[in-house]
Amino acid sequence: MAVPRFRRRRFLARQPSSAPGLALLALLVLPLAARANCPCPELELCRSIRHRRDFEVFVFDAGQKNWKSYDWSQITTVVAFGKYDSELMCYAHSRGARVVLKGDVSLQDIVHPTFRASWIAQKIDLAKSQYMDGINIDIEQEVNCSAPEYDALTALVRETTDSFHREIEGSQVTFDVAWSPKNIDRRCYNYSGIADACDFLFVMSYDEQSQIWLECIAAANAPYNQTLTGYNDYIRLGISPKKLVMGVPWYGYDYTCLNLSEDRICTIARVPFRGAPCSDAAGHQVPYKMIMKQVVSSISGSQWDKDQQAPYFNYKDAAGHFHQVWYDNPRSISLKAAYIQSYGLRGIGVWNADHLDYSGDIIAKQQTDEMWNALKPKLWQT
Repeated sequence: MAVPRFRRRRFLARQPSSAPGLALLALLVLPLAARANCPCPELELCRSIRHRRDFEVFVFDAGQKNWKSYDWSQITTVVAFGKYDSELMCYAHSRGARVVLKGDVSLQDIVHPTFRASWIAQKIDLAKSQYMDGINIDIEQEVNCSAPEYDALTALVRETTDSFHREIEGSQVTFDVAWSPKNIDRRCYNYSGIADACDFLFVMSYDEQSQIWLECIAAANAPYNQTLTGYNDYIRLGISPKKLVMGVPWYGYDYTCLNLSEDRICTIARVPFRGAPCSDAAGHQVPYKMIMKQVVSSISGSQWDKDQQAPYFNYKDAAGHFHQVWYDNPRSISLKAAYIQSYGLRGIGVWNADHLDYSGDIIAKQQTDEMWNALKPKLWQT
């Protein structure tokens, strides 16, 4: 698919005005092969981003070619979870934002130091060939606290960070963690050790119903109090708030109700997951753009749960079954984002930016703008 030409922004404009010739110097420090293969309209855009901003806005891109409509006034890092897009890389660099690789690997393999070294070398070569600015390690596999994988995972993160920082100046290495450090989904990781070993942790404050231990009922994807308890627990481990980026969901869950009571309690099917009797696997994920279309024709309209500080709605499908949809909106996100300022977290991030509607429809544009605006500090004061 052809992507419209973007407005070029000179690299020199990002540098102090007292540094004449810096753009030329940037070209000279690029290896000859890099200059020859650079896909950008300006060679300096293939140079890695080296400056670090005080506040991170960490965005996952799923490869749906919506990136040209993102709010680039905020973004500091884009994680490329979709197919590599050189035009995305060029444009992000023109806006001073990093683009980083996705890193995933079998935990059984990383127990061997030689395998770790080989995996890291491959990722560095890939990052260099694609002019990327680092790597986001996304490993969500089960680990036993006494297993060799426990220490091997920490070693992998430390060795990856050391190698990337050495090989790509200014590069960034991050690691994705569950909403709480308390062995969520049987993931016993050395969280404080991993935090020390990388630039920061991206906390996936969503899918918080992956293990439902009490009643099998529909609930918020990221309830307010539960979400903030997770951050408090990370900080109690001795992890600096500046090592934590809050992840928020731009999607929700649609649950089919076995029974929908008069007080709007939706009983869901028992779908066990990693020891828990029930889970959010009883439902399915729905992007925010679809939720905004569904709520219009729902039987309840958008409702607000004051205990979970989250919106939801009910609808009836063509077969006559009741459904309950829980999601996050600008109100619920802003409430959680206020915690970032109060406790001095490193920043905020979203999974994922392609879940919004970039069609240009007037109503959709307003809804999309409101979701991006919910990430901005000015709203945290309200």
